[in-house]
Amino acid sequence: MHNNVTLAIAEALAKQGINTLLFNFRGVGGSQGSYGGGIAEQEDIKAALTFLQKELCSDSYLLGLAGYSFGAGVALPVACQDERVCAVALISPYIEDRRYDLLAGCTIPKLIVGGSRDDLVLPDEVRLYADKAAEPKEFKIIEGADHFWMGYERELTVEVAQFFGRFMER
Repeated sequence: MHNNVTLAIAEALAKQGINTLLFNFRGVGGSQGSYGGGIAEQEDIKAALTFLQKELCSDSYLLGLAGYSFGAGVALPVACQDERVCAVALISPYIEDRRYDLLAGCTIPKLIVGGSRDDLVLPDEVRLYADKAAEPKEFKIIEGADHFWMGYERELTVEVAQFFGRFMER
């Protein structure tokens, strides 16, 4: 949660008037519980969506998900299966077991972004995710960025904010 990527995205979305919620998965930072192998963490995302829905006092409020690295891999199945989610941004997506089937069947708008110098989630892997993903989808490799995005937060947040701006408008 206290990371340059997630903080930069939240700030960029807030500047566009899009409400944001940052949270830690179970067992991270001050959060209770322990690592759930990416499965239990999906429940954390669903709980966050429910919290937002209640706080915003509306079942029809548009909700989007943005996930970075492990968070992208956990966000993808929730975004594709939960009707409350209208769009998902996957940044340097670490998708366990390379869930191409999930990407191929997911018909909500997707933004898939990677860095050209990422040595943890290689650009070719990010490109393959985008190739396998169902429409609608957007894909971007940001030249020079590595997995941690230091110094490239601006380029990343422009892409993410523009993407959500198109799909979160009422």
